[in-house]
Amino acid sequence: MSKAEKKNQSATIAVNRRAKFDYFIEKRLEAGIVLQGWEVKAIREGKANLTDSYVIFKNGEAFLLGAQVIPLNTVSTHFVPDPTATRKLLLNKTEIAKLSAEVAQKGYTLLALSLYWKSNRVKVELGLAKGKAEHDKRDTTKEREWQREKERTMKHKVR
Repeated sequence: MSKAEKKNQSATIAVNRRAKFDYFIEKRLEAGIVLQGWEVKAIREGKANLTDSYVIFKNGEAFLLGAQVIPLNTVSTHFVPDPTATRKLLLNKTEIAKLSAEVAQKGYTLLALSLYWKSNRVKVELGLAKGKAEHDKRDTTKEREWQREKERTMKHKVR
């Protein structure tokens, strides 16, 4: 792959769009993720999905649950891969301790917001989030529709 092709290729692999609708994202951070070879190959092909993925803490380590990496037919011929396997996240012990204390607070959760390439490594953007009530979701929808309408009217006025 030439340098021009690499520049045109997007660094973002997958985005959890549902997270912004269902949660208030208060804090964002980056973490590495432990992957097997077939998972990296599938991610290069764009076969990753972060919808309904979240982080749990167990024995002083952080794990990503619910993220799907759909295996390629050509790669996984000699064993049966698990697309929704639990994957270990690479964080410092101090970061894990701080995040687990914040998640222990009422109403907070740690979500996977996006999956992306950073140089030649796969990184996960995590978000410390608090759940939205139903009326908050309606407000978000109204605000988004108002922004669209505003842009449409501005576009027509410019012409």
